[in-house]
Amino acid sequence: MIFSPFKMALSKNIVVLVLLLFANFIHSEAWRRHYKFFVKEASYTRLCATKNILTVNGQFPGPTLYVHEGDTIYVKVHNNGRYNITIHWHGVKQPRNPWSDGPVYITQCPIQPGDSFNYKIIFSEEIGTLWWHAHSDWLRATVHGAIIVYPKHGRSYRFPKPDQEVPIIFGEWWKEDVREVLREFVASGGGPRNSDAYTINGQPGDLYPCSSQDTFMLNVQYEKRYLLRMVNAAMNEILFFAIANHSLTVVGADGSYTKPFTKDYVIIAPGQTLDCLLEANQKVRGSYYMATRAYSTALPFDNTTTTAILNYDGYSLPTTTSPLLPSLPFYNDTTAAFDFLGNLRYPDPLLFPLNKYDTRIISTISVNTLPCANASCAGPNGNRLAASMNNISFVSPFIDILEAYYYHINGVFGTQFPRVPPLFFNFTSTNLPTILLTPKRATEVRVIRYNSTIEVVFQGTNLVAGLDHPMHLHGFNFYVVGWGFGNFDKKKDPKNYNLVDPPYRNTVIVPINGWAAIRFKAHNPGVWFLHCHLERHLTWGMETVFIVKDGKKAQERILPPPRHMPRC
Repeated sequence: MIFSPFKMALSKNIVVLVLLLFANFIHSEAWRRHYKFFVKEASYTRLCATKNILTVNGQFPGPTLYVHEGDTIYVKVHNNGRYNITIHWHGVKQPRNPWSDGPVYITQCPIQPGDSFNYKIIFSEEIGTLWWHAHSDWLRATVHGAIIVYPKHGRSYRFPKPDQEVPIIFGEWWKEDVREVLREFVASGGGPRNSDAYTINGQPGDLYPCSSQDTFMLNVQYEKRYLLRMVNAAMNEILFFAIANHSLTVVGADGSYTKPFTKDYVIIAPGQTLDCLLEANQKVRGSYYMATRAYSTALPFDNTTTTAILNYDGYSLPTTTSPLLPSLPFYNDTTAAFDFLGNLRYPDPLLFPLNKYDTRIISTISVNTLPCANASCAGPNGNRLAASMNNISFVSPFIDILEAYYYHINGVFGTQFPRVPPLFFNFTSTNLPTILLTPKRATEVRVIRYNSTIEVVFQGTNLVAGLDHPMHLHGFNFYVVGWGFGNFDKKKDPKNYNLVDPPYRNTVIVPINGWAAIRFKAHNPGVWFLHCHLERHLTWGMETVFIVKDGKKAQERILPPPRHMPRC
């Protein structure tokens, strides 16, 4: 056989080209897995005033992370701000890797100004929309952003393919510096001042002063389908959301698929996410308000409404008339709130059997009071407001609990978080003795056996005030097997549990003066935070920690810590 020199040279060139393309692909894939977050102040103008806010990369909301199911990425956080900070990857289970979970003094010491930390973020079964946020003080008010988890390469969505995907991030805005709002709140002993506005994608909307110019607008085309990826990054309020003359089909929640269902409105608590399909089906081209306002069972609260605009292509917004507003449920419409939540269902075979559990933990979640010197605080009777779980108001330790647990450092935390309330009473009565108001202050955790099935029943109380509580568990999703109003009855209520297709979430709304029951499989060893995602209640101490012990096998143990953890 005779080889042509020209053909041989051509073949070599093709091989070289293929190798270069492959090398570029590998480089781009590696680059895509490494992100840099620069925490720094930036100037933003809202509500007729300009102030500096803390941001990531100068953006508010912060940058969106795009990953595929099962990916591992690295985010190096450089703290160029003036305050200590940590970042939490909300809803990412981080199997065996609590070192990068983020809650300050729970799994890490803060990243101090001028320092950096490289987070390793391990995705596993998550799919859909999650988010990231600061998890120290109240910095998450402006330090937050979305995480989009696509299906694995080569796989498609379980629902009709959208023509466009749109993050919708709800937030709150204060005219005052949020650090000053926090300082004033803690010093007063009362409640925090209400926000001055709600926001959609960082904008208050044109119902607020000086805001019409920059109202968020979604331009749509008739008969196109849109996937709205919703995140409630608000600090203290559960929210209703709706779009005038349009319905929403829910297809995902908290990084998990749901059985599709369609409603005219949604409800979403701080910490929760929803994936909703929107059909642009209005034959009459025009513009329509997207609107959000609070669902609140307590006064006072920010009772304003934020808006964005859905505008059909080819339609010019008039200057003399406003878009049509949607009809939202009334601010304290508990029936509407839980009617929506009752439609959420898990679409797949259960990940573990729900017909039995190994340990049941019943925990009260209460607003309390603590004595204040000279009765000078702004809480009831001059006392200081507090919050608790099983009558323990959590005290943050001086080093993080994960480090103390891993290295066997004594004196940082106790292991006596009770499995039941210290005292059983009519939790939701309107007349409760004042002796019940004062909690114990301590740093207590609950140690859990690896791979056990845990049921947690959150029991709301009417101490000080009955409220709804969005309870968030780090490191896990859980099945919401039941909820109800009044006092949990351990004999009667479990008979009505949904053990077939309960919603699979990481944040559950416990109804006002009611209860919610969750079940999860403790197959993720580590130190995992459990807390109310209303920031005022977290500040008051409505939190605890679950320590899931290592299993016997190497792959059932906490991963070794990174070499350069932040120091306290």
